[in-house]
Amino acid sequence: MTGKERRQQLLDVARALFAEKGFDGASIEEIAHRAEVSKPVVYEHFGGKEGIYAVVVDREMQTLLDRVVSALSAGHPRELLEQAACALLDYIDNSTDGFRILVRDSPVASTTGTFSGLLNDIASQVEHIFGLQFSARGYDPELAPLYSQALVGMVALTAQWWLEVHRPGRDEVAAHLVNLAWNGLSHLEHDPRLRSRDHDPE
Repeated sequence: MTGKERRQQLLDVARALFAEKGFDGASIEEIAHRAEVSKPVVYEHFGGKEGIYAVVVDREMQTLLDRVVSALSAGHPRELLEQAACALLDYIDNSTDGFRILVRDSPVASTTGTFSGLLNDIASQVEHIFGLQFSARGYDPELAPLYSQALVGMVALTAQWWLEVHRPGRDEVAAHLVNLAWNGLSHLEHDPRLRSRDHDPE
């Protein structure tokens, strides 16, 4: 293996181990054993458990942020809500190990970033979109931060629950989230659906 290939292999092994056992339960010894290398090889690449954990977390955070931001493309405001919810649920579906790592506390979370910090980054992107929409529709754009935090928090907490139960299906969960966010409790639809799946912008 080249140095780059070995580094990627160690990251893949460590990612799976951190997801399975958490930061405290994982060890350099087990990372090395699973990668079929000696402990000094791991130390050479990352300096220790904290170092490899920091890289794993940073990469997962960037992956999730990129997915959510790129999903917020264009369209009706309701479709933007759908896109954000689906992007987060897609990430959980396809990168379950990564999401488990992000939502776990660890001794080095403060130096590598936290899940709440990541949610603030996402909320900032949503806040910008809300601000534009609020101004265009005659609402106070200064309320955009409040609404963006509320929306992102609601989706993120539901996503953590869905990680464990994994039902109903992704689209149904997203549809109900958008139903609540868009219609409010007083105007909930009885059978919400993702309108973007029907190519209906209204």
